[in-house]
Amino acid sequence: MSLSVASPTVCVWAPGKVNVLLRVGPVESSGYHEIATIFQAVSLYEEVRASRADTVTVTFEGDDIDTSGLVVDDTNLAIRAARAVAAHTGVTEGVRLEIHKRVPIAGGMGGGSADAAATLVACDELWGTHIPKDDLYDIAATLGADVPFALSGGTAMGTGRGDLLSPVLSSGEFHWVLAVAEFGLSTSDIYRECDALRAQSGAEIPENLDIDKRVLQALRSGDPVQLAEVLHNDLQEAALHKAPGLRGILDLGQKHGALAGLVSGSGPTIAFLAEDKHAAIGVQVALSAARLNVIRVKAPAPGARVLS
Repeated sequence: MSLSVASPTVCVWAPGKVNVLLRVGPVESSGYHEIATIFQAVSLYEEVRASRADTVTVTFEGDDIDTSGLVVDDTNLAIRAARAVAAHTGVTEGVRLEIHKRVPIAGGMGGGSADAAATLVACDELWGTHIPKDDLYDIAATLGADVPFALSGGTAMGTGRGDLLSPVLSSGEFHWVLAVAEFGLSTSDIYRECDALRAQSGAEIPENLDIDKRVLQALRSGDPVQLAEVLHNDLQEAALHKAPGLRGILDLGQKHGALAGLVSGSGPTIAFLAEDKHAAIGVQVALSAARLNVIRVKAPAPGARVLS
C-alpha cells in the first residue's frame, strides 16, 4: 500500500481509567468472566510518539515509574496494536514507538490498554490509513477488553468482557485522588482469587449483571456525594486478600476527607472520590504526608487523541 501522508512523528495521548462500578459474573469455560462495569477516564495520560521505521519497535520511559520490567517483544500490547493496523490496511512499513508512561503499571487503571489505543490512533495518523471509526473499535476489541474504552474516553458502560461499550451521561467534574502502590497485581491472579474466595464462602454468584441505576443517576446529576454511596468493585476483596496493606490505605483516605475509596479495577491502585477540588487537595496532602505516592486527577477525560 502506498502512503499518502508523510508525518515525521505523531504524538497521541490516551487516558487511564477508574471503574466506579465493577460486577463480575461466574468464570466461563473459556476461563474469562462476563462483567458489567462503568468506566470513567481520568486526566492521567499515556503518551505515545510514533515515527517511521523499517521494523516495529517500542521503548518506554517514565518520570517516576520503573519501566525496566516491561516486555518489548511481539507480546507487547502496543506492538500488537501497530501490527493490527498494518494487517488491516496492508501497510508494510514499520514504526518506532516511544511511550512515556504515567499510568501505574499493573495498577488496575488500564495503562497497557491506553498504550494500545494511543498506538492505534498514532499509526493510523502516521501512515495516513484513515481507518473508519467503527473498524478502529473492532481492532481495539481484539487487543483487550479495556482498549475500546481508552479510545473513547469519557464515561461509559462496559458489558461482555468490558469491550461492549455504551456511553453514559455524566455532568460536571469528579475529583479523584489515586494512591499508587509500589507493586503491581496481576489481573488474571485477582480474578482467580475472586473465584477462590467465592467458592470458599459459598457466595451466590450473580448470573444477571445489572447496573445499579443509582450509579447512573449520580453520574447524570454530577453529584459526588451520591456517587460515593454506590461505588462498588466485586474484585476488591480479592485484591485486599492478596495485598492486605491496602486496607490501611483505604481507611486513611476516608479518615482524611475522602467521600469514599475503592480498589481501581484489579488493583492495587486505590481511587478516592472527593467532594470537590479543595477536598481532593486535602486528601492528597494527607496521603502524601503518610509517604504514599499520590496523584490527583479529574474525570471524565477525553479518549485517545492526536496532539498538535
